[in-house]
Amino acid sequence: MDKKTIETARGRAERGERLSLEDALALYEDNDLLFLAACARKMKERKSGKSVFYNVNRHINLTNICTSGCPLCAFQCEEGDKRGFVLETEDIARILEEAKGVRNLGEIHIVSALHPTKDFDYYLNVVKQVRAALPEADIKAFTPVEIVHFSQMTGKSIREVLEILQAAGLSSLPGGGAEILSDRVRREICPKKATTAEWIETIKTAHALGIRTNCTMMYGHIETIEERLQHLITLRDIQDETGGFQAFVSFPFHPANTQLAHLQRVGSWEDMKMMALSRLILDNIDHIKAFWIMLTMPIAQLALGFGADDLDGTIGEEKIIHAAGAKTNIGITRSKLRQLITEAGFVPVERDTFYHPVEDANLPAEEANLDDARSDDAKAGGREGAVQ
Repeated sequence: MDKKTIETARGRAERGERLSLEDALALYEDNDLLFLAACARKMKERKSGKSVFYNVNRHINLTNICTSGCPLCAFQCEEGDKRGFVLETEDIARILEEAKGVRNLGEIHIVSALHPTKDFDYYLNVVKQVRAALPEADIKAFTPVEIVHFSQMTGKSIREVLEILQAAGLSSLPGGGAEILSDRVRREICPKKATTAEWIETIKTAHALGIRTNCTMMYGHIETIEERLQHLITLRDIQDETGGFQAFVSFPFHPANTQLAHLQRVGSWEDMKMMALSRLILDNIDHIKAFWIMLTMPIAQLALGFGADDLDGTIGEEKIIHAAGAKTNIGITRSKLRQLITEAGFVPVERDTFYHPVEDANLPAEEANLDDARSDDAKAGGREGAVQ
């Protein structure tokens, strides 16, 4: 790419102006990581100042038995496989009972596989069960891919499915399953999952119903750099139209234990470049997450200098990413998250799902230690209670 194009793109990035696809490609090719970091940090501070957010949440993965057979997935297995598990009512009740002891628990995050025989009522009843047990917690449940699956299994429209779940207590959606919003890519890495158009329709419908969502990108597999950056611009276009995205989360692809295991996981340089470019391109999305369980905590902490303003949460237990070889812990304490944010020169802010600060989050030291002990107990219980 010629020098003038790169200089023009650098000027726009430095001034915080909207970037075109050509600008984004020029900045990617320029490969000046420290320049990108400086620009991204300026944009982050214009949006959230010195604040860096985290929340107290609990992930629940209902099953790993899946019909889609995606080449990029290490989590899934077929029905009858000895690795398969399904959480039933009593399993979920046990998890929720443990969760009741977690101070300031603000969010139950539920994502799953596309089970071949579990009907829509199973998933609907999970939402009702969580809402009854934890009436104050946000239920962030089911990716757009899962919503499309529910629509296909029931013959109901995407809107009808979302309305039923919303009435049962669902209040927000994770943004998973986007991978790369290119049908060329999706035909190779997730051919049986929702198409680009179906993912976008689900997101726009959710926003129209007042259901806030995240948005995501899985990068570092078979996509081109142009497809990766166009994905970000597509998300920006949706946000221009609906305003319903709360946060963007990028995931480097972990190839271990997948059908794409011959690929190499991208390095930390690429992770930080994409973190900064995401912050600069997504000028209308307020929050950029550094998802520590995927990046590792040291890299997630570093990402706070590259435009990220959210470390996600305490999590408790997670199966999908660890199935692909992630070596991170299954959970982290609130006080450790605060420490990591403070070390990076920012101000930790505990939030709810909708980025409202939690007023009593700043615990005295002795209470923080007690909180950590409880969190460790909950994590141990979650490991023992998991269905294998």
